[in-house]
Amino acid sequence: MFPIDIHKLFQQFVYHAKEPLIFNSGFFLFLFLGFLCLYTLLHKNHRAKLTFVTLFSLYFYYKSSGIYFLILVGSTVVDYALANLIYKSEVQWKKYLLLVFSLVINLGMLGYFKYTNFLHEIFSGLAGVPYKPFDIFLPVGVSFFTFQSLSYTIDIYRGNLKPVDNILDYAFFVSFFPQLVAGPIVRAVDFIPQIYKPTSVTREMLGRGVYLICTGMFKKVVISDYISLNFVDRIFDAPTLYTGLENLFGVYGYALQIYCDFSGYSDMAIGIALLLGFHFPLNFDSPYQSRNITEFWRRWHISLSTWLRDYLYISLGGNRKGNFRTYVNLFITMVLGGLWHGASFRYILWGALHGAALALHKFYSSLGVVFFKTDTPWVKSLVNVLCVLITFHFVCFCWIFFRAANMVIAGEVISQIFTSFSPQIFFDFVSGYKIVLLLMLLGYVLHFLPKGIETQTENWVTNSSLAMKAGLVVAVIVLVIQTKSAGIQPFIYFQF
Repeated sequence: MFPIDIHKLFQQFVYHAKEPLIFNSGFFLFLFLGFLCLYTLLHKNHRAKLTFVTLFSLYFYYKSSGIYFLILVGSTVVDYALANLIYKSEVQWKKYLLLVFSLVINLGMLGYFKYTNFLHEIFSGLAGVPYKPFDIFLPVGVSFFTFQSLSYTIDIYRGNLKPVDNILDYAFFVSFFPQLVAGPIVRAVDFIPQIYKPTSVTREMLGRGVYLICTGMFKKVVISDYISLNFVDRIFDAPTLYTGLENLFGVYGYALQIYCDFSGYSDMAIGIALLLGFHFPLNFDSPYQSRNITEFWRRWHISLSTWLRDYLYISLGGNRKGNFRTYVNLFITMVLGGLWHGASFRYILWGALHGAALALHKFYSSLGVVFFKTDTPWVKSLVNVLCVLITFHFVCFCWIFFRAANMVIAGEVISQIFTSFSPQIFFDFVSGYKIVLLLMLLGYVLHFLPKGIETQTENWVTNSSLAMKAGLVVAVIVLVIQTKSAGIQPFIYFQF
């Protein structure tokens, strides 16, 4: 008989702030295997399936945020009730007031947890008194499930969706654990119809699910975590201790780190959902291959950028009120998008830079001017490469403000790059950071591979035997165990 440590088993039902339950932990992989076995037994019974998954999702969120899982429960109950009232009301002004009430509750909750100390710091500075932050815990993923829940009430108000009949159906949608804490932001109009369909996992869904889980875990643990702990964090902790060359590569490293971290989570979330019979929207599409900033935001964090477009930009008037108003709406949308990411002037500046770039590109596009017009293939390719490089470096420049702990650090990184570059240390730098640079090279090469190669690889996984798929998963897990250099690293977007 195998001895069972009851105390250790009980500890798995207790919240530990330093040990959140995340996809790249060994405990989650073990737990998910057991979950999948029970899910397979229950998937044909609609109510049993929804109840089981919802309870597991609440447990998953409890292990990430402790008692604050009640915030998720409360938000679910309130929005379910308000959405029903909006749908049943026949008077337009009542519908509008109910929607405003929903917005006030959701955004008020988000504002309290994320922006109270930010506003307190501003007012303290203006009043000339010492700033002492309030002890406010930020529940993991509160920005994600708030936006997701808002999509439900707004779509019902707009007449794009009918409310669900049972609060359990809505709770399942809001709390569905694969995307609960870091996205993708799944809209009710896309997800809720899937709830009522029979659970079915096709060969293609299984293959794509396994492929995405493996690639996501590889991107997160093997590439992102390693270059973060062994290089990027050191640069951004003390930029002045390193040359401009090292700072520049630190920025390149962070651009790759945040992409591999966030897209890695999205890949795993989409893959896990596929194994359970549900489809999530694509969230990343090789964004650093973009030729302009507009294309970048069509490829980066797609679920957020389209949410901001449909629920904020269009609500502000979109492009329906003239060119100048369009540019202003783009700028406001991105500034608020920056503020969504964090309560700091750094994030506002990051959003403002992207908003200004989007408005500028929109203005340029409206002129109908085409530079380097040519039919020569190699010239076209060269122009495309230059456009990609310019867009990539603008995005990297903006990442400095996103990553730096404060504006002083951001200024030091930029200053080191432009005033203390020291190219002569290049070979010593390469010698000292061989593994980091090899992983960065691997990450960027994989990112810029043609789409066809990725499709072929996915098809190979799909068409392989079940034993081969299992072997691939085991191989990736072993690789992850062998390469991790510290404890489990939380995903970057958990803080948002």
